[in-house]
Amino acid sequence: MAGNKNLSFEFFPPRNDEALDELAKTAKDLGQLNPEFFSVTFGAGGSSQNKTLETVLKTRSATNLNVAPHLTCVGSNKENIKALLDEYQSHGIDHLVCLRGDIPSGLMHPGEFMHASDLVSFIREHSGEHFTIDVASYPEPHPESSSPDEDIKHFINKAKAGANSSITQYFYNVDAYLYFVDKVRAEGLDIPIVPGIMPITNYKGLLRFSNACGAEIPRWIQLRLEAYQDDKDSLIAFGEDVVTNLCQQLIDNDVPGLHFYSMNKSAPTLNICSNLDLA
Repeated sequence: MAGNKNLSFEFFPPRNDEALDELAKTAKDLGQLNPEFFSVTFGAGGSSQNKTLETVLKTRSATNLNVAPHLTCVGSNKENIKALLDEYQSHGIDHLVCLRGDIPSGLMHPGEFMHASDLVSFIREHSGEHFTIDVASYPEPHPESSSPDEDIKHFINKAKAGANSSITQYFYNVDAYLYFVDKVRAEGLDIPIVPGIMPITNYKGLLRFSNACGAEIPRWIQLRLEAYQDDKDSLIAFGEDVVTNLCQQLIDNDVPGLHFYSMNKSAPTLNICSNLDLA
């Protein structure tokens, strides 16, 4: 814990051994902030699944800190998930981030799990309370949701299935997060809802990813980033200010923690945490 706020950082599995060694250095740098855990993403359809465990073990070895693999269920079946759960447990892993996952292009059948709530229920049935389970939440509703209320219903189903806490999709609008939490609390659900934080270091990449996942970039931010496209230093400085202010507003509203989508880099997150006196 740093500055009385739980911190956590997300990585994705590197493509080769050299990048994996570099990620271990990044993890050591971020480990100075004494995070509650690191998490490692899990690609749908086998794109990075084989690298997830390797990255988890390397990160844990480099930092001696808790590392949680992501587990997605789209396109999978109960036997595959059961085997992964048993393997994770054999390595002493006791924390998971459970997601439905994006449906790969051309996938004709989603598998035996239609929703993340089905995956959470299966984990509890198979592994009991061994795993701490985080699930996703969407203050700016999931792009596939038919309505905001339907989105909240799906989230409540995941919590009731056995999730311990939630990490949100990243956002830049604090009101969206606060409204979402209020709506969930009004339904009687009290699990922690940790804001997901995306540092801003690249305009085009952020725009592309935000369009895909349904995260809104407020117009004033987007216009500034567009103006700084050819001035990397100014873009990074502006992005750091924006995300620092976002985090401060969240801390002022007593959020349970901050989960940073690190993109396998330490400097942007370290700078933000330093600005917030969390370092």
